[in-house]
Amino acid sequence: MSRKMKLKIYFEDNQETIGVTYKLKMLVRDAVEATLDYEQFGNVCEVSVTFTDDAQIHALNKKFRGVDKPTDVLSFPLFDYEGTSEEPPVDEMMEMLGDVVLSLETAQRQATEFGHSFEREVAFLTVHSMLHLLGYDHETGEDDEKDMRERQRAIMERLGLTVVSEE
Repeated sequence: MSRKMKLKIYFEDNQETIGVTYKLKMLVRDAVEATLDYEQFGNVCEVSVTFTDDAQIHALNKKFRGVDKPTDVLSFPLFDYEGTSEEPPVDEMMEMLGDVVLSLETAQRQATEFGHSFEREVAFLTVHSMLHLLGYDHETGEDDEKDMRERQRAIMERLGLTVVSEE
């Protein structure tokens, strides 16, 4: 069975600043699939992706993380991994993985700052968020941050979108 038959993505566009095209949605789908394939996640699953603006992601960041500023992407996994092994039990998770909320305004601004395309930035943020949905966390220590960076780099290379700078 192909990945497309095992994956359902629900898209929502809650912003009016940047047009969300079919091509952008397919790029996000490719980034989700590349992450799941890299992690050898073979289960049927669903992901929600919401495109938003800086004002809305600022409010969410303050409410859920206590950080009073906008951010680029937020991940809301539908499970909390607290196991003792080094990797989350990706083979055991099924159904809805969680929600990705991506600020297209911040993605556009960061693409300019980092000197690459808007599309490459959206793909990177999607990969980053998907790794969070699968249980990875770069904020838990240097080793975890390095591990997540390496995974992001490898997945972006699979997409043909290399990581130029440390993000």
